[in-house]
Amino acid sequence: MTTTSSTPSIRPAAGRTRLFFWEEAARDWQSAREEGRRAEFSEYVARNLRALREGVNREAGTDPSLRSVHRVPLWDDGCDRLPDRYVAEHHTLTLFGLHQHAASEPVHQPDVGLGTACLLLRRGEALTQAAVERRLIAAATAQDLNELVQHLQRLVPLLRQAGIGLDYTRLFRELTAWDGPDRNRVLRSWGLQYTDPGTPAPEDEESAGRERAPYWVTFEPGSPDSGAELAALRSGTGREPGTVAAMWPFHRTRMASQWRSKGSLTRDLAAEHTALTLFARHQQTHDRRMHLAGNSPGTAAGLLARKAAADSEGKAATAALERRFGVLLTSADADELAMHLRSFVPLLNRAGIGLDYDLLRTALRTWDDPRRPDAATGFRQRWDRDFHASL
Repeated sequence: MTTTSSTPSIRPAAGRTRLFFWEEAARDWQSAREEGRRAEFSEYVARNLRALREGVNREAGTDPSLRSVHRVPLWDDGCDRLPDRYVAEHHTLTLFGLHQHAASEPVHQPDVGLGTACLLLRRGEALTQAAVERRLIAAATAQDLNELVQHLQRLVPLLRQAGIGLDYTRLFRELTAWDGPDRNRVLRSWGLQYTDPGTPAPEDEESAGRERAPYWVTFEPGSPDSGAELAALRSGTGREPGTVAAMWPFHRTRMASQWRSKGSLTRDLAAEHTALTLFARHQQTHDRRMHLAGNSPGTAAGLLARKAAADSEGKAATAALERRFGVLLTSADADELAMHLRSFVPLLNRAGIGLDYDLLRTALRTWDDPRRPDAATGFRQRWDRDFHASL
């Protein structure tokens, strides 16, 4: 496989006494190699791999040949409905069977999440970036577990052809969580893994720095894809950061790879998510970039008030905008600040007034950060001065 330099050690996770079948298969192959025998699967594993492929698209619990490879126990509790973990294990087993078919090495690769696998697939030459993203986003937007499995059944053969493995123990946990409240963490982990820039080589640091520039800095008004990109970003309004698959290609947040793998929701990610959605709303209908360095919300509000007065709306309009801006300044936390900005930005859009989105992201990031107790006060004072200076 192309994901690791050597096959990792396979052990049962804490709380389990027996390996899942995909873990057994990997250990079986590894043991043969370590003992100096031909590195191949035993007859026991090969026979069960055939059974797994025959179980594709069959309902969990209906194929007798798969019962011996299940590790999730079934208890006779009088309930006709199979446990979610058992159903998830069935789907994981059949996906593993498809993936392992004709592969020369074990495809179960610990610590390789679906997002990481798709990132490796994108970096290869078999598929274009658009084709990989289309498949990953289709999986991420599946409405239920059965639809997700259908998308994964089309994706794992592509991973096999490219020699890319997958952590099937992790995938089992993700399939178990898909129809429950933890789906957002699964989605965020896929997105963060897929957008992980990794550590650039020394000769690539300059280009890597350019690639990390925020989307609003590199946005090109009038480009063929600009309308679709802005629509994708607007779709994230009010949704949990990192869970909107259409937004994944536009995130630039830097984060340690282990945090990405876990799907951590950080202040940086939340601030970038909000700034992206606000920028998309601000930018639509304009043929020049609405990100304007130096234009704080205070400056923009002052310019808006001055424009309202010049348009014969008079002192009443100026006073109304000042009150509205004052409410924004009193935001108790970043969520309230974002709420007020969502009603403020459309006014800037209609007036054609730009905003510094680098500054806005920093404010959203630090407004209620307990490690920066004076941050909000500092922003309030500066933005208030900017407002009156721009009138």
